[in-house]
Amino acid sequence: MAHVEELTTISELAQRLRRRQISPVEITRSCLQRIEEWNPQLNAFITVTADSALAEARRAEAEILQGNWRGPLHGIPVALKDLIDTAGVLTTAASAIYKDRIPREDAEGVRRLRQAGAVIVGKNNLHEFAYGASSLVSHFGDMHNPRDAARIAGGSSGGSAAAVATGMAFAAIGTDTAGSIRLPAALCGCVGLKPTHGRVSSRGVIPLSPTLDHVGPLTASVEDAAIVLQAIAGYDAGDLASADIPAADYVSALNEDAQRLRVGLPREYFFDDLDAEVAAAVEGALQVLQGIVAEIREVKLDVPTDRKLQSAESWAVHAENVARNPELYQPETLRRIRSGESVTAAEYMARRRELEEARRGIHAVFAEVDVLITPTTPMPAPTSAELKANPEELRPAEIKLLRNTRPFNVWGLPAISLPCGMTKNGLPIGLQIAGPPWREDWVLGAARAYERSGQPRRLSPT
Repeated sequence: MAHVEELTTISELAQRLRRRQISPVEITRSCLQRIEEWNPQLNAFITVTADSALAEARRAEAEILQGNWRGPLHGIPVALKDLIDTAGVLTTAASAIYKDRIPREDAEGVRRLRQAGAVIVGKNNLHEFAYGASSLVSHFGDMHNPRDAARIAGGSSGGSAAAVATGMAFAAIGTDTAGSIRLPAALCGCVGLKPTHGRVSSRGVIPLSPTLDHVGPLTASVEDAAIVLQAIAGYDAGDLASADIPAADYVSALNEDAQRLRVGLPREYFFDDLDAEVAAAVEGALQVLQGIVAEIREVKLDVPTDRKLQSAESWAVHAENVARNPELYQPETLRRIRSGESVTAAEYMARRRELEEARRGIHAVFAEVDVLITPTTPMPAPTSAELKANPEELRPAEIKLLRNTRPFNVWGLPAISLPCGMTKNGLPIGLQIAGPPWREDWVLGAARAYERSGQPRRLSPT
């Protein structure tokens, strides 16, 4: 039997599982052991489903032994951001309002994961109701960065990124309204993929802003992100945001030649006011890519920055609960939600029209290039203490962290963050690659081509 600790990605584990060289039970026990070791430090999980996970692993083991291998996620431990519904399991959105909420049905994405044979090991902590980028606002306590527990994990999928970066799960499903998958992936040192808006069903996911919400994977490698996306992507007639556009073969697309790709570099706005170490790492990544892709050319983008649409939709989602139990919200979350109360119907309609115009207008840039590349964040993870010292500065700091990710939610484009280096203090730095609507295969292909240069992936408990 191979030892689990030597196998760090889904793609590495899958073939050994299929050949029965390792057991889903062994892998699941390894993840549960890592949760025991890491979670007290990081607070990445709200609920750990150890008993049901081991039962699912035993079922997967029996199926594989019988020759019924469902695919690369069969028997693989996966975690879920705790605003994604799980039948019979607490789903809280990290809020006192939902601290006892137990859904009757799985979210559509969870149903697809189970169909693929994944083992659900638990529900990840998050910034309350996904309304923040620090993961310092949760009824269940702060999340911590696995590279340095004094620093933020990023948000809102902070617990999910921390879980993947430490091997507490081999993948996690998060949500991304302004960068909530890519930002924590960048700060914690893993891969985070936001697909095209409508590519992955959001049915059964507690919303923040439906026109901007995306569901996607956090993983240890680009190939793993492709594997998970393959399982959860596809049309869902029960989700009004879902688009009936066929998914590609994302895993096979990783083998396509990146030398045909034309890369766009939007230096204006996205490269402004960068931390010096972030700037150096990204420039180094661009030098690597220069020898991999067809060309890199600078492009100019008209970047949307208005946040009234998100504010208005978040207020609409929460107005009833705010009227009934405002005291159950964390004060900062309540303040953010109430910022949308004053947005008029006319303003909302105008912002919706602008969003649709922006989503159509962004197509023009892809006549010149195939993918866009930016730093994921302008800076590495700040310390929790510096953000808590000035509570009134928390939101401005989060807005800066989300500066480079948020526009891609407005445009609805697929975008990925992957590691491209470390600061001298060992903090991860993320590279963001985005592509045209529905071309997750191009985004993944470009990311995989760069990843082959070799990046650190996993941590060991200290």
